[in-house]
Amino acid sequence: MTSYRLAVVGGGNMGAALVGGLLQAGWAAADLAVVELLPARAQQLREMFPGVTVADETPDCQAALIAVKPYDVAAACAAAAAAGATRLLSIAAGIGVEALQQAAGPDVAVVRAMPNTPALVGQGAAAISPGPTADAADLAWAEEILGSVGTVVRVPELQLDAVTGLAGSGPAYIFLVAEALIDAGVLAGLARAHSEALVSQLLVGSAALLQQRGEPAQLRAMVTSPGGTTAAGLRVLEEHAVRSAFMEAVMAATRRSHELGSH
Repeated sequence: MTSYRLAVVGGGNMGAALVGGLLQAGWAAADLAVVELLPARAQQLREMFPGVTVADETPDCQAALIAVKPYDVAAACAAAAAAGATRLLSIAAGIGVEALQQAAGPDVAVVRAMPNTPALVGQGAAAISPGPTADAADLAWAEEILGSVGTVVRVPELQLDAVTGLAGSGPAYIFLVAEALIDAGVLAGLARAHSEALVSQLLVGSAALLQQRGEPAQLRAMVTSPGGTTAAGLRVLEEHAVRSAFMEAVMAATRRSHELGSH
């Protein structure tokens, strides 16, 4: 009987993104299985990933990625452990390592992760935290999986709420900025299609510049000539406390993540 290198339990958007990332990173399709209960979605996954096994229950596996809704996590962890998994990586929101470890049992190394939606296009930002039985090799394993779709950092579990408030919710903040800039371009007289194209590339290009050079304050200064157009625009943003608003948004999301995880 085949024992898969990894069973991805949950074939939704994030689970599928990780399967795709692993295949692009060089994993063999025959090493992967996806557990998906909905027949229509299971068929989609078979078409998306030829050679990857798609099953309606967890097959024999060496490790498992838990990508199901929070209320299904305990059962998914128990099923994976029963199928032979000795490592579990959970991307389920709000389920702490203590609950994961209890569901999986003491002989399974558990790692909890908080990814974000840009993982869907291979540009995610994720954080991982180890359970009580996970060691450095287990964290490196989790990094390999999540690293196939983006950047991974290691943090203590108590900081995962902050990761949620910043990187987990952060794409929505950026998309709100994009909406506002597009509307501003239209207000200034641009056709909406032109404004959308310019803003999209503005964000892509600025992110690439930040990633390559770092130091956002220096990059901002580089664009800001004394008495120029950018200085005039920045003055308005500072008058409206935009910087403070972003900080408060991250803190509010962090608090809400903690509240949800406490229930």
